[in-house]
Amino acid sequence: MQPGETKIADTRGQFLRALRDGRERNEAGWTNGRILLSNKRIVLAGTGGKRTFRLDAIDRVGGRFDVNQRVATVSDYLALQFDDGENVILVAPAEFEEFEMDLYDALLSSTKFLVRHPAVEGGVVQNTEWEGGRLKVEEESVSIATVSGTFVEVRLDDIGDIEMGRRTVREEQREVIEVEHSDSEGTSVQTYVSGPERAVSILKSLLRIGEEQTETSLDLSMQDKQVLMALYSGVSPFDIPQFLGIDVDQVEQLFVRLIDHDVLDEVRIRHEVELNARGRSIAADAIDEQGAEM
Repeated sequence: MQPGETKIADTRGQFLRALRDGRERNEAGWTNGRILLSNKRIVLAGTGGKRTFRLDAIDRVGGRFDVNQRVATVSDYLALQFDDGENVILVAPAEFEEFEMDLYDALLSSTKFLVRHPAVEGGVVQNTEWEGGRLKVEEESVSIATVSGTFVEVRLDDIGDIEMGRRTVREEQREVIEVEHSDSEGTSVQTYVSGPERAVSILKSLLRIGEEQTETSLDLSMQDKQVLMALYSGVSPFDIPQFLGIDVDQVEQLFVRLIDHDVLDEVRIRHEVELNARGRSIAADAIDEQGAEM
């Protein structure tokens, strides 16, 4: 290890080079070996020797690069992109999810970000200022500590929507991530994060993992969607039967179904419920669809 370098992960796995100078390597095959991650670099060691890649040279993480069938059959791998995507290394560690979070933490924890929290609370824009902050990537969340002492936790399984755009940040135009999630009280909030473009791009890839966890392809009935839209509009769960003209027992069955599908969170029995990120996302889409049909 070099001075100031700390080992983070040391595991077995497989790896290959998918793109070299912008060209797909259709003949590439997986190499089995050791994958070493530190706070400075990633080392891939196989029978043909070892290769070292600096973490600060990684432009982006993510995407599928199925250059041949051997690659396509591996469901979980990390695509490390260098040189604006001209060179891509695929890494498939044995303990994939743990290594994935360790890698994101190593890439992001040393970066100084600018944060607005809450930028939006309960649908209302807040007059909060941008302030410096640091990120820590944990097993199931991204934690943000600001210079003023504010602590923000964005749980990856509670991300609703993510938007990217350029905003004025301290009198400069910067890329900003707008992530919708819940605070510790269960209120829907939006946190804005900005910083160096490379770090913002990598953070977006991480948050997209959480966003995908909340997306659903459920075949919801019209009544399911009506319940979600009513809750989204602020109707109390106890008022749903009267609001929608549905029998109380039938509403209870709908609540149970939506809880089982992880669209509602149960607060207490008999059934008080609240929308989670997945439910908010579905309800918002349903409202948009209804508006488009009118």
